[in-house]
Amino acid sequence: MLVEIGETSISLLASSYLHIIGDETRWPDMVDLLAASGAPWNGAVFFQGDRGGLIEDATARHRLLSLTRHLEGDRSILKHGEIFNAQGLRMKIDPIDTN
Repeated sequence: MLVEIGETSISLLASSYLHIIGDETRWPDMVDLLAASGAPWNGAVFFQGDRGGLIEDATARHRLLSLTRHLEGDRSILKHGEIFNAQGLRMKIDPIDTN
C-alpha cells in the first residue's frame, strides 16, 4: 500500500500485491518497483497475505480489495502492517491525543 505520510495523517494512494520469496529483496529494488506506480508516495505499508506461504493471485487480489475497503474506514488498521518511509526506515503509528 503506497501512502502519503503527513504530520498527523496518512493518506492511501495506491495498492497492489506481490509475492516475495526469501530475503533477497533490498530496499533500493523495492523503491524502483514502487516508483513505477507514478504515485507521489513517501511511505509504504506491507501486509502479509498468509503465514502459510504463497497464495493464489485471485486470493491475493480479493484480500487486497477487502483490506483497502477496511482501511478507508479505519486507518488504525495500518498498525498491523510493516510501515516504512521512502528511505526505508521502519515506522510506527501511534494515535494522537485529541483532548
